[in-house]
Amino acid sequence: MTVLALGAVDAAIVSPILGPDVRYVENPTADDYKKAVGVIARAAAVVDRSLIDSMPNLKVIARTGVGTELVDLVAASERGIPVVVTPGANSRAVAEGTLAHILHLVKRLGPLTSLVQSERWNERTKYPVGDLFGQTVGIVGLGRIGTLLADYCSALGMQVLAFDPYAQVPPAMKVQDVNELFKNSDVISLHLPLTPQTEHLINHSAINSMRDGVIIVNCGRGALIDLDAALVGLQSGKIGGLGLDVFDPEPPQRHEIFLHENVVLTPHVMGLSIQSTQTTFIDAAQGVADVLQGRTPKAIANPTQETGRNT
Repeated sequence: MTVLALGAVDAAIVSPILGPDVRYVENPTADDYKKAVGVIARAAAVVDRSLIDSMPNLKVIARTGVGTELVDLVAASERGIPVVVTPGANSRAVAEGTLAHILHLVKRLGPLTSLVQSERWNERTKYPVGDLFGQTVGIVGLGRIGTLLADYCSALGMQVLAFDPYAQVPPAMKVQDVNELFKNSDVISLHLPLTPQTEHLINHSAINSMRDGVIIVNCGRGALIDLDAALVGLQSGKIGGLGLDVFDPEPPQRHEIFLHENVVLTPHVMGLSIQSTQTTFIDAAQGVADVLQGRTPKAIANPTQETGRNT
């Protein structure tokens, strides 16, 4: 049986899980696509209808992570091909990365580094260093990542507010709506999917309702924030710092906000720590092995005739 890598998926990690009966191909040819019974797709790999149609023997698609916007779920479902995802594999890494963004911005690491580099030591009092202890963090989306971040922030002495219309939110954290969270948070962190309802959740109106000097970090989806509105907020001082690990599109088009001294940028890598990447590969390979061996994988993004349900 032939399983293909779509993107850089380490054979040393996945081959032992796929088993000795599987031929794992890291750089597939056209002939390999015709033979493929499974694929493991990483990052920016696009699995559209035409690619699926090029694999007549395909039985399973595994996507590292949980985002399936680059996979044609309809085309896969029409052929009864389950799309395996790997929820939770990188949750801790993203939560740690979010906290790193928050600390970077609150402690003014970017501007202060620039001061030392440019021999402007005497200007250090222009950049007051903030605190986390006693401050309020508002977490929008209390799934695996949001819950871990809440634990980290609580350990640092922060008050935690959370809004999630679907998850169970502890009473001590719960707010009635996202606007209440915006109005009462010193730090806001976004951990929710992109939908028509959440696109540009952070816009001019939302920013104007926030506390002066608010720190905003987005490790969810790029289009959750209107960057033009955020730039106005930064220029006025309404926003004290902005951390972005996600963009729309990716890679992003150049934006004036990227040059602002109170912005920190990472290229959608907070979930790609060494440990989390290995775990994601392992979980994806296990999902492929489960399907090929007649078992139901732990997490499937699309309902198929075989599974009969969306898990």
